[in-house]
Amino acid sequence: MTIEEKLKAKHLALPEAPKQRGKLRPAIRVGNIVRTSGHTSTVTGKLGKEVTVDQGYEAARETLLKCLTSVKSVTGDLQKVKRIVHVLGLVNAGESFVQMPQVIHGATDLLLELWGEDAGWHTRSAIGVYQLPGNSAVEIELTVEVGD
Repeated sequence: MTIEEKLKAKHLALPEAPKQRGKLRPAIRVGNIVRTSGHTSTVTGKLGKEVTVDQGYEAARETLLKCLTSVKSVTGDLQKVKRIVHVLGLVNAGESFVQMPQVIHGATDLLLELWGEDAGWHTRSAIGVYQLPGNSAVEIELTVEVGD
């Protein structure tokens, strides 16, 4: 089953590919590595205040789909992804919020569901920040290894 068939079976779909805006490219490929810029969620607000951990988890899944769209835009096909390398998850955290890993688990869990244990496990950072662009709840950067 292809990655996009797996997404469809989960009632998920890749969003429309983002356009290059200003001085930002959604993703670039260098050799066999594709790295995305930070992609933000449509969910807005601070975790621990306006946004719950469960809502943040879903926002991380949604944001990861945006990253995958950008990976596909430079590779032509998500089947070319051989391994997930790294996820950087930024969480728009309220003053006492410390559950950043639980929020970014949304992205990790989806990657494991799509690529399985062998290719889906990755290194990860989950960091709480004071503010994100547009007051987004979550921002994610993704690094993957690809083949031809």
